[in-house]
Amino acid sequence: MNCAALRLSFILTLSCEDQAGIVAAVTTELANLGTNIAESSQHWDRASNRFFMRIAFSAPAWVSADAITKGLAPVVDRFGLSSRLLERSRRPKIVIMVSKFDHALLHLIYQIRVGWLEAEVAAIISNHEDSPETAAWAGIPYHVLPISKENKQEQEGRMLAVIEDVGADLVVLARYMQVYSDDLAGRLFGKVINIHHSFLPSFKGARPYHQAFEHGVKLIGATAHYVTAQLDEGPIIEQETERVTHSMSVEDFIAAGRDIESRVLARAIKRHLEARVMINGRKTVVFA
Repeated sequence: MNCAALRLSFILTLSCEDQAGIVAAVTTELANLGTNIAESSQHWDRASNRFFMRIAFSAPAWVSADAITKGLAPVVDRFGLSSRLLERSRRPKIVIMVSKFDHALLHLIYQIRVGWLEAEVAAIISNHEDSPETAAWAGIPYHVLPISKENKQEQEGRMLAVIEDVGADLVVLARYMQVYSDDLAGRLFGKVINIHHSFLPSFKGARPYHQAFEHGVKLIGATAHYVTAQLDEGPIIEQETERVTHSMSVEDFIAAGRDIESRVLARAIKRHLEARVMINGRKTVVFA
């Protein structure tokens, strides 16, 4: 094979205070490096006066990530850019955390198996013994770490050790029914995505679908967001709602909710792994 034909794929994301000339400067430097831009998205957030940009491009095989970073350094310094360069030759690793409900876990494993999600599940962590057969079938290491008030700090240390040992790029809370401590949430900020039900109106606590059914809601849904120290208040990545009616049973509500949760979580993970999500304070910029 002709080495000259080989090209590497990259994604560059950047943000800074909005100012003239950013796009021209970045794309000119990428052109000087011999890259070919395949996709480019920009957004100016008027409220914060922040500029966000995502560029997907290919480069000749002899142009390394280090060379690109070095070539862009003058532009980064000039505009005060916060930038990240992602090389797409390696499949990102994820750790999935789950409790008793495994619908989202199973959906993620399937989407990875068929190639819609390009990732490797490096480990599954659970506070219950409910899913070892699923993990064994998929060939994924399964770690059972029960949580109580007395051992929470110790078990979170073990979770973090697993996450670091496998080199996880992302942690997914696929209906993991435990709350992260402020310390763990802070250490992993921007690297943990959670899925939870979101209703109009919202119902918290136990048996949310039963509460929604009893109140006769007309819309149910789910929200995927980054985990922060504030419970279920992290920057939102993806949401979906579905209309329900008085003729549906509580079991119908639960079934619809599980489907929505699985879809929303998978879409949020895909967009994160493709570097389409950029955190902007308490919210996100999500490029299509």
